[in-house]
Amino acid sequence: MSSSNHPSNPTGSRPYPHDHAPLTPSGLRQSRTVSSSSMSDDTTREPAGPSTRHDLSNDDTDETTSLLANHERVHDGPCDHGTFSPRVSSPTSRPGILDAEAGSVAGSDSSAPSSETLLKGSWKKTFSSRVKSKKMTDSSTLAQQHGVEDSWWMYLSYYIPFLIWVKQYRWSWLKGDLTAAITIASMYLPMALSYADNLAHVPPINGLYAFAINPFVYALLGSCPLMVVGPEAAGSLLIGSIVKDSIDLGNGEDDNAVLQAKVAGVAVGIAGATVFIMGVFRLGFLDSVLSRPFLRGFISAIGIVIFIDQLIPVLGLHRVAKVTPGITHGSTMDKLEFVVTHLTDGHKLTAIFGVVGFVVIMVLREIKRRLQPRYPGVAYFPDRLLIVVVSAILTYQLDWEHHGVPILGKVEAASGHIFQFRNPFQLSHMTHIRNAMGTSFLIGMLGFFESSVAAKSLGGEEVVEGMQLSPNRELVALGAANLVGACFMAIPAFGGYGRSKVNKSTGGKSPMSSLLLSIITVICIVFLLPWFYYIPKPVLSALIMAVAWSLIEEAPHDIRFFLRIKGWTELSLMAVILLVTIFFSLNLGIAIGIGLSLLQVIRHATRPRIQILGRIPSSDRFANAEEHPEDLEFVEGCLIVKIPEPLTFANTGELKNRLRRLELYGTGNAHPALPRLRPQASNKNVIFDIHGVTSMDGSGTQVLEEIVRNYRDRGVRVFFSRPVSRQNQVWQLMERSGIVELVGGKRRFVDDVKDALRMTETEDFEETGACAAASDELS
Repeated sequence: MSSSNHPSNPTGSRPYPHDHAPLTPSGLRQSRTVSSSSMSDDTTREPAGPSTRHDLSNDDTDETTSLLANHERVHDGPCDHGTFSPRVSSPTSRPGILDAEAGSVAGSDSSAPSSETLLKGSWKKTFSSRVKSKKMTDSSTLAQQHGVEDSWWMYLSYYIPFLIWVKQYRWSWLKGDLTAAITIASMYLPMALSYADNLAHVPPINGLYAFAINPFVYALLGSCPLMVVGPEAAGSLLIGSIVKDSIDLGNGEDDNAVLQAKVAGVAVGIAGATVFIMGVFRLGFLDSVLSRPFLRGFISAIGIVIFIDQLIPVLGLHRVAKVTPGITHGSTMDKLEFVVTHLTDGHKLTAIFGVVGFVVIMVLREIKRRLQPRYPGVAYFPDRLLIVVVSAILTYQLDWEHHGVPILGKVEAASGHIFQFRNPFQLSHMTHIRNAMGTSFLIGMLGFFESSVAAKSLGGEEVVEGMQLSPNRELVALGAANLVGACFMAIPAFGGYGRSKVNKSTGGKSPMSSLLLSIITVICIVFLLPWFYYIPKPVLSALIMAVAWSLIEEAPHDIRFFLRIKGWTELSLMAVILLVTIFFSLNLGIAIGIGLSLLQVIRHATRPRIQILGRIPSSDRFANAEEHPEDLEFVEGCLIVKIPEPLTFANTGELKNRLRRLELYGTGNAHPALPRLRPQASNKNVIFDIHGVTSMDGSGTQVLEEIVRNYRDRGVRVFFSRPVSRQNQVWQLMERSGIVELVGGKRRFVDDVKDALRMTETEDFEETGACAAASDELS
């Protein structure tokens, strides 16, 4: 094979996926001899760092010049594409390019005045430089370089977005914000009463507190202007499970409203504190930890649990359920069996009221859904409020209270005083704190996930300039809102996409709509509570059943999608969560679902993704040899391994075993029971392409050092191609750990795989020549 004629490799000729290594190695290294000029150049070069290239522009080439030693340029000018880009050859040599680039960066840093120098002379500025984070200090330097004013107000406004939007607020926005606030209040305040009374098992006024306090706090700290926080079905149901568990443990009675409100306040306080601390420690990335199948399975399970729970009051079976052992606090299957077996024992008028209310709600919902594309104004119609008002008037006029229909009754604070402040973290509440810890953590996580979905959907649609969506600040805002709400024993409140979409569609322009919603709710609490007396409970339960139905009806779409792509793992996770929740308990379903999701995350994170590389014929490019071996060549005597990811404690645990499997079989897909398929001579040189190793921790460095030391003890030469610059932490760790010294110095760190291959040829030739000379002397 001659190296002087390189046919151009067409773009897009990368091989297709394959399962094993090439059947025959490339004859690349044995079909040529090293020319004297090439050898001279290789043997006289000075040791180089990780960015050193060899200048072969003056080499004389002929028919005997090796392909690997040839450095033919494809085009004039500098090359900036990499080894695996779709080009004819690898990047052209540019001596010291990485070091030069690093030097230019360092030079630019040194040319600009440092923040410490600029802050001297003023004790206030010196103090501010001490308390600024590193990112803020770098931002200050960057602002000064570009002539931008750097002030504490800028950073304060970032962390308290109220300072941004209040300065930009226009009176023309007030009409839209007020309309949106009134619409949301008319649609969701009845739902808040339902959530508190039927799901959370706390006084109904605690549901109103969630709309009076939490939106106000979020409007000050939240980074999504159009999102409206409020109580949700899932969080309310989880609060109800905590209250039930507290009663089951003997900490109170079913009719002890004060204790139930305290327990709810403790649980919401723990959830808010958890979310707030996560934001302070910048854990906003956790919104990606739990998978979509987990969330869908869990939400669907909650929908089924809520739907079956509310069948009891809707069908008028609430009195029978109270006197039947094991039903009130039983599992979902127990309640479903109870409903089926006692269907004829319910209160007839209550059942008629509840069923008709549910049917009317669903019919109006469907009518609005079909009319909205042609008549967008239909979305503003407060159908839920209308149903509640009409049902309350009918109950009052027809005196259905005395005919056995349960009504909401007097709505008042459990303590007798509205907005009474109570510290949820008192030492006297320690028993409740211990019992609520696990479920409260889940309330916070699920609330944040739902809020994250809503914020990402609405974050780019605001009209307020300078408000950037940040998961970490969202955690702080949601945590602070629930912490304040917990002090007044409000049920948990987080962002909801449906509620926020109503806010946008009805004219909301800024967080002022949340402030107005809080004001409207406070007015209702102070002046309108007596008007809620005659609201029938079956209608409130029917409202919740409609919400539960909306949670369930989203599942078939996801199930069809995973069936189409044969996502059996995702479907299995959804099914396990659903079945465990229905047949056993909500908490057990949550625990198993989170456990399985975390196992999937850990499995994915700890699996090494190293690849064995093969040479694309008639080119200097290399590709994954496990994708299609018949289209690639192995270079004789060389094992080329690509590490495409940072090395950490998580993914280096199996790195040795994975690497050993590549040595033995040339693929990671072979079963370890097979005998060696790849000859030992093929691993005489090991070349690591570490372009993807952008960071390493101590554990990853230690494992890499052990691998390199093992190769050295076995007489295997080790090379590293495409390393980071010497200013990078990865290079510093390699030097401190002794890896650089173990492989033979900085000269073994080159800029391309083909440069490493050239060095292997040269060193093989030198060893062969030395052996021949020694043989001649002996003879």
